[in-house]
Amino acid sequence: MKRAKFPFIDIHSHQWNVSQETVNRLVREMDEINMAVMVNLSGRGRGATGDIDGQEYMFSMIRRFNGVAPGRFIVFTNLSFREFGSAGWIEKAVADLEKDVQNGANGLKIYKSLGLSTKDIHGNRVPIDHPDLDPVWKKCGELGIPVIIHAADPAPFWQPMDANNERWLELKLNPGRKRSDTDPAPFSQIIAEQHHVFRKHPKTTFINAHMGWMANDLDKASAHLDQYPNVYFGIGAVIAEFGRQPKRARKFFIDYQDRILFAKDAYVKEEFYTYFRVLETEDEYFPYYKKYHAFWAMYGLGLPDDVLKKVYYKNAIKIIPNIDRSRFPD
Repeated sequence: MKRAKFPFIDIHSHQWNVSQETVNRLVREMDEINMAVMVNLSGRGRGATGDIDGQEYMFSMIRRFNGVAPGRFIVFTNLSFREFGSAGWIEKAVADLEKDVQNGANGLKIYKSLGLSTKDIHGNRVPIDHPDLDPVWKKCGELGIPVIIHAADPAPFWQPMDANNERWLELKLNPGRKRSDTDPAPFSQIIAEQHHVFRKHPKTTFINAHMGWMANDLDKASAHLDQYPNVYFGIGAVIAEFGRQPKRARKFFIDYQDRILFAKDAYVKEEFYTYFRVLETEDEYFPYYKKYHAFWAMYGLGLPDDVLKKVYYKNAIKIIPNIDRSRFPD
């Protein structure tokens, strides 16, 4: 399948080159696959340093998107952890966030570096639930913008590299992805920090990127959404997990149809085809596009149209400000 059945919003993309030529190409490809709106999470640019130059970069990006293709792109800002722990960091972070929203940002993206590699001025790992970040999460709720947050990496990255590790080949090809309880902390601890933030800030809307690495345990994913009514799931980079358990995944999508958002992550036009096939069809026994990642065959979920519409665009419109609703059928 090369085109989605309904117009959709990809709430998880990363674009750094916003030249007119690039934007024109993206719009052509978006039209081909029926992507109505792309959410660019890399507002502050590659590396997302979040300094003043990063702000101006983002403002220029927003102007370019709006000038070349109005209504087709939504931009999320990023948070600078430079000098985290110093006097005035909190006030500056909150002020920068307010300025970014005033200038066109419609959400905040938190990278996995928080909890993994981000350090304070003393060289200590910054946990996701550090109290200095509470004013930022609170301000997002006050501004009415969602926070999409990627925490940790897949759990197999922390597990032994043996025959029981389904990401063995990925880790063999990319040894830098291997983690341990001391590099930098146990998987369970990092995830617990993220969940603590969700619990502390019930008035802020969070999008748990990559389904919080729970797509392989949909009972746990269901319990998570039941516990945190302010949390949505983005399905970027976990489509293979759904495709190997189509009956259970179909039930999950139907049961939680109001809490799931279409997401892809790395933009490669041809890879969207597999997402459409899994979500829309009842096809059987077809391959995933990353040979080193998913060794199993996949099956379509055959989701009902009303569920597809919610996953493809209705849920995103509900929580992300300033999406052009005229681009969607209802």
